[in-house]
Amino acid sequence: MSGIQILAFLGGLVGLGATFCATLSNEWRTTSRASSVITATWVLQGLWNNCAGNAIGALHCRPHHTIFKLEGYIQACRGLMIAAVCLGFFGAVFALVGMKCTKIGGSDQSKARTACFAGVNFILSGLCSLSACSLYAHRITSEFFDPMFVAQKYELGVALFIGWAGSILCVLGGGIFCFSVFTSLSYAYGGPASTSHVSSHPRGHAQPMSQRPPPKYSSSSRAQHFDKNAYV
Repeated sequence: MSGIQILAFLGGLVGLGATFCATLSNEWRTTSRASSVITATWVLQGLWNNCAGNAIGALHCRPHHTIFKLEGYIQACRGLMIAAVCLGFFGAVFALVGMKCTKIGGSDQSKARTACFAGVNFILSGLCSLSACSLYAHRITSEFFDPMFVAQKYELGVALFIGWAGSILCVLGGGIFCFSVFTSLSYAYGGPASTSHVSSHPRGHAQPMSQRPPPKYSSSSRAQHFDKNAYV
């Protein structure tokens, strides 16, 4: 199971990196560049900054002035992405301790529990990131297709796709971790390995003399052959 756990760890680590990059990105939503041909400028918005770019490559960003005037869904996405990064970080640390290829973590049972806990952390991290990106995308699409919404309309940014990809990798890595732990425990306790000790001789065939167990004598037979008259 060491190779499977290494693959799961790499998947969770890449997912954590993608989640971290999506959290810091300023391109969660962007104005359509097709509608900005005349001015050749567009607006990018993220969880932390508002940016304006132009065709010559200049990009000017400023942070959100206050947290109390932010819309509720932006604050919720901030909290979910921070929770996703923290859970993914602890999942990576516990995965290093609980993997079978490492020499830390104690006995096999304690390492199995640690690896399972790491898998749960990766899964929760992916679910938090998936919820944040989906909530933000739902708000963008609902405003874009609402005919009564007259303010500036935005499109999906690159950070949302990065966050979705990272969340999928985290969930897959955590699921593989938990599956590997359950599989190793099932093989260790009553799994297919325990049935390999059953005799392979077909019914009706006698075993060779070298494999036959020694005959068992009862106490009564020993008493008959080795009574006190035998020593007189």
